[in-house]
Amino acid sequence: MSAREWWGEMRLSATRTSGEHARQTVQTKALAVDSLAWLVGLGVAVWVRYEHGLSTDNLVGAVQAAVVACCLQAIVGRALHLYRGRYGFGSFDEVRAVSGTVFVSSATLLVLDLMAPVRPVPASAPLVGGVLALVIMLGGRYLHRVRREHNPRLDTRLATPVLLFGAGAAAHDLVRALRRDHRSRYNPVGVLDDDPAKRHLWVNGVPVLGGREEIPAAVVRTGATTVIFSVSNADAGLIREVRQRSLAAGALFKVVPSLAELLDARVAARDVRDVSVSDLLGRRQIAVDLDPIAGYLAGKRVLVTGAGGSIGSELCQQIRRFGPAELMMLDRDESALHAVQLTLRGRALLDSAELILADLRDPDAIRRVFAERRPDVVFHAAALKHLPLLERYPGEAVRSNVWGTLTVLEMARDVERFVNISTDKAANPASVLGYSKRITERLTAHVAQANCGTFLSVRFGNVLGSRGSVLTAFSAQAGAGGPITVTHPAVTRYFMTVHEAVQLVIQAAAIGRPGEALVLDMGKPVRIDDVARHFAEQATRRVEIVYTGLRPGEKLHEELFGSGEVDVRPLHPLISHVDVPPLDPAEVRSLDPGAPRDGLVADLARIAGHRDPVWAASARSIVGEPNR
Repeated sequence: MSAREWWGEMRLSATRTSGEHARQTVQTKALAVDSLAWLVGLGVAVWVRYEHGLSTDNLVGAVQAAVVACCLQAIVGRALHLYRGRYGFGSFDEVRAVSGTVFVSSATLLVLDLMAPVRPVPASAPLVGGVLALVIMLGGRYLHRVRREHNPRLDTRLATPVLLFGAGAAAHDLVRALRRDHRSRYNPVGVLDDDPAKRHLWVNGVPVLGGREEIPAAVVRTGATTVIFSVSNADAGLIREVRQRSLAAGALFKVVPSLAELLDARVAARDVRDVSVSDLLGRRQIAVDLDPIAGYLAGKRVLVTGAGGSIGSELCQQIRRFGPAELMMLDRDESALHAVQLTLRGRALLDSAELILADLRDPDAIRRVFAERRPDVVFHAAALKHLPLLERYPGEAVRSNVWGTLTVLEMARDVERFVNISTDKAANPASVLGYSKRITERLTAHVAQANCGTFLSVRFGNVLGSRGSVLTAFSAQAGAGGPITVTHPAVTRYFMTVHEAVQLVIQAAAIGRPGEALVLDMGKPVRIDDVARHFAEQATRRVEIVYTGLRPGEKLHEELFGSGEVDVRPLHPLISHVDVPPLDPAEVRSLDPGAPRDGLVADLARIAGHRDPVWAASARSIVGEPNR
């Protein structure tokens, strides 16, 4: 071990020892307070029982009972982890533990008193004394909590005065966190909420000053320079309006993460951040039924193809929560595998069996993976996804999206569950990407007919922040000074966060029936022009927006459902089930990736089941794409 490593280990050990000593000190003080409570409680109970007159024998008996009660409190409390650091001092969880400990101790003391040849105290003393002791214990903890809550640690002279919008649970947690963190940069001076029932309330010592209309007046009245939006799951319109009012009042605008981002943790001072496009496009809390998910993932061998991509890497992160026996991450991009392992493990040595470097276009390699690793569940997220490139090179869509998916499907015939990740472009497809993904849906439906496992597809639209997405492009263009390029001022697209999309994918896989395509509710479509203008407004200098025209294969408005598909949601309010006609794999094996482009595109459109493949060619001509 080097000197640096030795010194690091020593510092870590010292930190652990110091923290453990501090916890032991707190628990020792708590036991001392509780013991004193028993002494006082039993003493008062005996004193009142004998009508304020105590003989020497009465006093000795009360002391003996109090000593026994203190011992019982320590023993029972330790058994219930009351004095072992499990509960925060003064927390509601600790209140339950204290009450349970006093109840058991009081009942035991009563039994011992009744069994004694000569009772040291009257039979009523353990009961009355226990109640009094409990009141003293809880009162002490309440006073401690009040003192801690109302004595902020932050230096208000250095912290920025801020207003919080939203007086819900997130605001309570945030105010508490900001006031208790001595390193906090923010000092909450007021809260705003549109709920009339919350007017004139106080949030952990901070007053509620009104609704969104009061933002300008509250900024002037309190001297706040920042408004923090503290509603964890809010409508996009509300976030945009509060932001506009805040900026108009001369205040900066910040947000706290959504519940999905927090992953069930409480909001903290460090979580306050600048607003992102995903915030302005809306937040939704997804109700996930964990029981069926745990049933098909817990203890299973799970394979994720395309694990290094945006969807694949998020799938890996969320699947880990359900305790799979083994999580296998397959990708042909070694840098992507390095990145996903670094995200999951905090380090990326690339020497573990969980990483599989393989290409779907190599059937022999995929066959070996399935033969050696024998996955139970497969999430197939690997695909080429950039529409303009696939329009130019449709043969690559055949090799990767179509044949690659067919290879995985054929190797996965014995798995329990297979989930094919599709796209909204497969609904009434008008592009090579859409044709190829519609074909994968139909191939999945065919395999579902011939196998015992559940084979299904999940269809959704654009994912916020994914690599190569329009938002990434807009951000880069705005950072470079522009221009920001938009294909058409009226073009709309569906968006959802990658976390939300993957949550619904995992949920859909639990409830989907063989051969179906499950369509995720993407909310309302978003005008791309509005998103571009947001980036332009955030830029440090003036950025121009340029309209370039729709590219070959692009639609003005995407669709989630194809012709004849009906939006039916029998099992989940955000997941629709549509039937998919199966496709015999022999039809795609006859495709020639090296054929002339127009002929190959026409073959893809025909196999995908597109009703008017001629329309696609005419669309290419309209936008000026030469036929090759």
